[in-house]
Amino acid sequence: MGKKLLVIIVTYNGMKWIDRCLGSLRESSLPVDVMVIDNCSVDGSPEYIKAHYPEVMVHCAAQNLGFGRANNVGLQKASEEGYDYVYLLNQDAWVGPDTFESLTSAMQRHPQYGILSPMQLTTTRDKLDPRFANWCPDKAVQEWRSSSSGRIHDVKFVMAAHWMVSRECLKKVGGFSPAFTHYGEDDNYIHRAQYHGFSIGVLSDAFAVHDREMRPMSKPASMRMKCVASVVKISNPLNFLPFRMLFQPMELLAISVRYCSLSVFRYIFTLIRDYSRLRTLRRQSLRDGAFLESAE
Repeated sequence: MGKKLLVIIVTYNGMKWIDRCLGSLRESSLPVDVMVIDNCSVDGSPEYIKAHYPEVMVHCAAQNLGFGRANNVGLQKASEEGYDYVYLLNQDAWVGPDTFESLTSAMQRHPQYGILSPMQLTTTRDKLDPRFANWCPDKAVQEWRSSSSGRIHDVKFVMAAHWMVSRECLKKVGGFSPAFTHYGEDDNYIHRAQYHGFSIGVLSDAFAVHDREMRPMSKPASMRMKCVASVVKISNPLNFLPFRMLFQPMELLAISVRYCSLSVFRYIFTLIRDYSRLRTLRRQSLRDGAFLESAE
């Protein structure tokens, strides 16, 4: 009996990429079900998908749920309906014809991997996505470049633009934590998967594309990411919580001085006020199937 795979795509004004993204799924050698969760797009993309891709399930959220909560809608469906694998796919990304077949085969041979990613490429397909490359082992890069027989390589992190998640991992880890609204969700999910004993990897002979223009990050955006990083560290169940609650304000203070950032300094007080909620969410995140019972 074949393995059931649900592809989950969160969209927001993604008309630019719809045909490349959904078109690639039609060409997959492994048949898949597809669910789009739309975060209140105003560019007509949900209507376009319904008209041109009738095989796709479209869920229009009543409000913009953000990345994590929107994905949880699809993850809840996958959990309830017994899918063997889930693939999280960005709206600005697409896969090759053999991507899913390669990943599912690798995960069947190596069930210790809860999350597996293909090599994430730029649109020219001759370069790795720069942020993906930051975490990708040199050996995996060498195998990809030489088109040699691919292997799974362990990584500490891989972006959720392309994630294959096993049913076993989904049942244990559950959905994305509401501690994160934008950025940090994938870091936290990986930490929780590792807490439950799952490995994270990339498969060097599977590829997929992530179409994004790499622009220098502005200072305000960079400072926001440093604030999010504090929430990631506090929410990580592999970290000692009392130490993190003591250390993160001091780290943020040092960052605010180093970068002359008033926004980071102000965030120290926001973070401390949020400690009670973050402790509760961290505790809840360790339950089997966390955050899927009420995805919206």
